[in-house]
Amino acid sequence: MKRVGIIGGGGYTAGELLRILVHHPEVEIAFVESSSQAGKAVHEVHSDLVGDTDLHFVGNAGAMLSGSGAGDQGPVDAVFLCMGHGMSRGWVESHRLRQGLLVVDLSTDYRLDSDWVYGLPEINREATRGATRIANPGCFATAIQLALLPLAAAGLAEGEVHVNGITGSTGAGQSPSPTTHFSWRNANVSLYKAFNHQHLAEISRSAQQVGRQAEGDIHFLPVRGPFARGILVTCYLDTDRSEEELRQLFRDFYAGAAFTHVTDEGINLKQVVNTNKGLVHVEKHGNKVLVTTAIDNLLKGASGQAVQNMNLALGLEEQAGLRLKASMF
Repeated sequence: MKRVGIIGGGGYTAGELLRILVHHPEVEIAFVESSSQAGKAVHEVHSDLVGDTDLHFVGNAGAMLSGSGAGDQGPVDAVFLCMGHGMSRGWVESHRLRQGLLVVDLSTDYRLDSDWVYGLPEINREATRGATRIANPGCFATAIQLALLPLAAAGLAEGEVHVNGITGSTGAGQSPSPTTHFSWRNANVSLYKAFNHQHLAEISRSAQQVGRQAEGDIHFLPVRGPFARGILVTCYLDTDRSEEELRQLFRDFYAGAAFTHVTDEGINLKQVVNTNKGLVHVEKHGNKVLVTTAIDNLLKGASGQAVQNMNLALGLEEQAGLRLKASMF
């Protein structure tokens, strides 16, 4: 049994991690740290966990991570960082972490750091096995890469790439802002960070990793959707390959993927919400290939993928704890 901890336990991603980990067959949750919620029962903040856990938030778990103060239960094997963007690096640098401790960071802080494994299993599964520092990909970045990387690996994405994606309100985090209040978000759609989204840097690096020479730009238009969770992405570019050739290219690329599935049928968000799946659909329109992907932004786009990476890094079965089912109703 592996012992794990969560730092920054009050937000949406931590809540999803807890929902997975309390039922994970190979994991025991050692602690959930939150300076703002210390002393409270976890289910007081994450009310969906009523009846699932008696854990309480702690204010400082540093001793459990350094190796001292581990107690009779032994050291912690892994820790998930669920703090806000820009906070993880300072936390890592200010703590004396036990050698061999697995750290999975869900923020942007280490995604471009060459000393950390970029945790997209579809291209970095082997590098993740046995790793101790993993940077979890962003939610939009995951959905876009599932559409783009097979094309990049085949040399078909050297020119301009056009991407549109719509995301649920949970992608903005739990802290309220003018664009996340229900009265503003409900029955509303809006564009933000056009052509300048922060996930473009990690997308471009992964595309280069699989062979893209970056001759053309990746043009991304992110959209806020009037729903809570999920991401639907469309990606298109010019190619003379046939539809069947393109679909086979994607099938081959994802043949060994645990959660990414290529389907000949059109896809929608309800197929993936509350699961760790990534669905991919490929079709041809004239000289353009159109790839549509769908993921749950909090699971395959965050906490579910983080657990998938933990499973790989700690030598557990990759799908352990993640056989989650969607509902169409």
